[in-house]
Parts: sequence; structure tokens; C-alpha cells
Amino acid sequence: MGSATIIGLIGIFGTLAISATLHEFMHGYVAHRLGDNTAKYSGRLTLNPLAHVDPFATVLLPIILFIIGAPLFAAAKPVPFNPSNFRNGETGLAMVSLAGPLTNLVLAIMGGVLFQALSLGIAVTYILAVFILLNIGLFVFNMIPFPPLDGSRLLYVLAPESVRRFMQTIESGGIFSIGILILILFPLGLGSLLGEAITVVSQWITGTDLPRVLVQLQQLL
Repeated sequence: MGSATIIGLIGIFGTLAISATLHEFMHGYVAHRLGDNTAKYSGRLTLNPLAHVDPFATVLLPIILFIIGAPLFAAAKPVPFNPSNFRNGETGLAMVSLAGPLTNLVLAIMGGVLFQALSLGIAVTYILAVFILLNIGLFVFNMIPFPPLDGSRLLYVLAPESVRRFMQTIESGGIFSIGILILILFPLGLGSLLGEAITVVSQWITGTDLPRVLVQLQQLL
């Protein structure tokens, strides 16, 4: 295992410990502020990363993607909440759904500011690039309108009752449903679209093609 791989894995796990945790915490926090304590009572209104880790989506998936050179993204164990407890109904559902992905977008922008403003060593710049790209990946991937991802809940607010029942059936599969999404839709082109979206957002945030920069940094390590 080369130094670039080791440093990259350090960047991935460090990023996920911060970013996936804050993503799920913000779901629970916003739900709590809107009147729903489901996350609190289930032990998920916490900044402890171990409470939010899913072995496949949070650990194994990003490692595999990094090793094969694919676009980086991940997901954590979804925080439970009950929209019927929200004071403002379906508007609350949209707010809770957006809280996680927007947290990752803000973290990516903060990383982008540091990336452009500071002159850092190669290893630190590499880890920062991983941090930015993985947060963008968390943002983009979770906005896919497929249950149980966050984007599906925005679609749920607008969908007719028949579509909602179908979405609830898929969402009950949890992480298994995400696995189906990856196995079926990614070979059909969703993976390429995700990679393009990550590149576009990274260019907006950093002013450069960050995935390409990441490859160049790997070669220097």
C-alpha cells in the first residue's frame, strides 16, 4: 500500500468522522427544533460518529470507490424522525431533509476557501482535496431523489399519495435500497452523472478541476 493510498484513507476516515456525523446530527437537530424527539430518544442526536456509522455505506463503499479511482461519495445510517410531530408539517419535512446535504455543502465551501487561500504541503493539500470532494459527494449523492436518500423526501412533499406509498415501501429497505440503487442504476449511467456533478460543484467551489488535481497530487506523494 503506497503513501498516497494511506494518506487518502486517513483523509476519508477523518472526513467521514466529521462530515457524516454532522450530516446526520443536523437532520436530528432540525427535527428536534421542529418538535420531533425521535432522534433524541433513539440516541442519534449526538456528535459521536459511532452512532451514525453504517458498515457498508459509511466505511466499505468510500474505500472501494477511492481504491478504484471512482467519484467519492458515502452515506451514513439514516436518523429516524416522525414528520407527524413537526409543527409545520410538510415544510418541516423539507427542512429536515435539506439540513444534512446543506451541511456537507457548507463544509465543502469552507474547505474550498482554505484550499484557495493557503499554501499547504502536498500531503495536507491532498487530504483537504479529499475532504472537499467527499463532502461534495455526500451532498450530491444524498440529493438523488431515491428513497431513503434525502432528495427523495423533497420529492415526497410534492408527490401524490400513490407515489408516496411506493416511496415508503422502498424507504423501508433502508441501506439495502441504496445498494439496489448502486447495483442497478449506476451501471446505466448514474455513476457518470454523479461524477460530472461532483466535478462541476468542485469547480464552482475551488475554481479548479479538483478530481484531476487529486490525481496529480497522488502522483507527487
